[in-house]
Amino acid sequence: MSQRLNAFAQSPELFKKFVEFTMLAKSGTIEKSILDLVDIRASQINGCGFCLDMHVKEATIKGERALRLHHVAIWRESPLFSPRERAALEWTEALTTLPPHGVPDEIYDAVRAQFTETELSDLTFLVVGINGWNRLNVAFRTEPGSADKAYGLDKAGLN
Repeated sequence: MSQRLNAFAQSPELFKKFVEFTMLAKSGTIEKSILDLVDIRASQINGCGFCLDMHVKEATIKGERALRLHHVAIWRESPLFSPRERAALEWTEALTTLPPHGVPDEIYDAVRAQFTETELSDLTFLVVGINGWNRLNVAFRTEPGSADKAYGLDKAGLN
C-alpha cells in the first residue's frame, strides 16, 4: 500500500477555510445530537474510518449513549431515534448516496415536515461538509485515531 500525502499540510489555506465552513455549519440551527448522528451516518456510508472514529468519540464525550451509537447503522429498525432524528438520517443518506434522479419528493416532504426551511438548509450544509471531509480522508487514507490527542478525543476512553 503506497504512502499517501497529507493534503491538509499541502493545502493549508484550503484546510483552514474548510474548517471554518464546518464550524459555521455546526453553529447553525441544528441541535448537537443530530450533528453527531449526521456525521456518523455519512461516515459509515462513505467508509471513512478516520471520520467515523472521530465522531463516535466526540459523541461519546458529549454523553451520547453507546447503544444509540451502535444503532445508527440500523436506525430504520431501531426504536431509539425520534422522528426528527430519523428525518435527519434519511436526508443524510439521500444526499450522501445521491440517487440517479435526485432526492425523491417523498423523502424531501418527509424531511421538510420535521425541519423549518432554515433548518433544512443548515442540515444540508452539514451533510455537504461531512461528505467533503469523508472524501478527503478516504482519498488520503488518514489513519483512524491519529489525531485523538490533538482533538482531545483520547478523553472518550475508546482506545
